[in-house]
Amino acid sequence: MVTIRLTRRGGKKDPFYHVVVTDSRSRQGGNSLEQVGFFNPIARGKETKLRLDVAKIDAWIGKGAKASARVEALLQDYRKQLTAEASAAA
Repeated sequence: MVTIRLTRRGGKKDPFYHVVVTDSRSRQGGNSLEQVGFFNPIARGKETKLRLDVAKIDAWIGKGAKASARVEALLQDYRKQLTAEASAAA
């Protein structure tokens, strides 16, 4: 089964995560099919905390991929953020 999950990058006490589409049987830091975003939990100042390619994620979910619980929560927050920015711009 194909899974959309986080894979950790970055150094000790400096976490940085890539949101990747991967085979659920592959190991956590192994090969992935596609990178669809990133998450920086300790973003400071004007650094981007979260960026997701929602169109690609929706396409993978449409093909049967399943998002992890954390990715599902991040995606929900990101969609709220996008709608808030769109309504503020209008």
